Amino acid sequence: MKTCAPVFLLLSLLGVGVVARAADGPSGEVGVGIGYQPYDPSGSRYQTVPLPYFDVDWGDVSLDTDNGLTWSSFKADGWSAGPFINYLSGRNANGSLRGLRDVSDMAQLGGFVQYSPAEFWRVYAQLGQAVGGAGGQGGLLGQVGGELGYPLGLGIIGSSQLAVNFADARQMSTFFGVSASEARASGFSAYNAGGGFQNVTLTQNFEFALAQHWSLVASASWVRLVGTAADSSIVKDVGDVNQGTVQTAISYKF
Repeated sequence: MKTCAPVFLLLSLLGVGVVARAADGPSGEVGVGIGYQPYDPSGSRYQTVPLPYFDVDWGDVSLDTDNGLTWSSFKADGWSAGPFINYLSGRNANGSLRGLRDVSDMAQLGGFVQYSPAEFWRVYAQLGQAVGGAGGQGGLLGQVGGELGYPLGLGIIGSSQLAVNFADARQMSTFFGVSASEARASGFSAYNAGGGFQNVTLTQNFEFALAQHWSLVASASWVRLVGTAADSSIVKDVGDVNQGTVQTAISYKF
């Protein structure tokens, strides 16, 4: 689960209706919930936010809160690949971040490849370009990971996911770099963030059946910043290399 802009999700739903090629209608889960999570990738502070929840398939097109809108344009023997579009949250440089530049909300456009011979496990990789940022913000970012699902009894389904995230120097500098002018305005030491691995994320998900069509979904994540992200003066002064996220939602299955 991840925060997703309502406008982006509305456009994504419209996209599903336009490009889906299946004769049958969509199926999956939709809901609403709440999350307690870092305000920005540096972990400068935490916030409680409302969260939409989506896990919808329509033919070869999928929309979910983590991966955005994906189209499996190629499928064969457990392999799938295709394009995706996702939402990247920005930041307002206020509070402890005052003096840094604001970061615009952006879209990530890219492609993915996944191997999933059974419904309950998968390994995947994705790479995309962040677009729509102001003043040179955005860059290349990607993720490599795996997920395993399993039943726990009493109508409870669990899944565990491990992912490694990386970014180029431009994308890393967007959230972790401090220019000379920003250093003078903010008090942070100037810092030039290079590209490479950004964090390792371990996520545990649960789904509890409440009624025939209703479920409670919950997610807890541990994020460990690495590389030049962990060495940023922002992280050292006001952030944290170890971060956590807790999210929950009520969903309706159709």
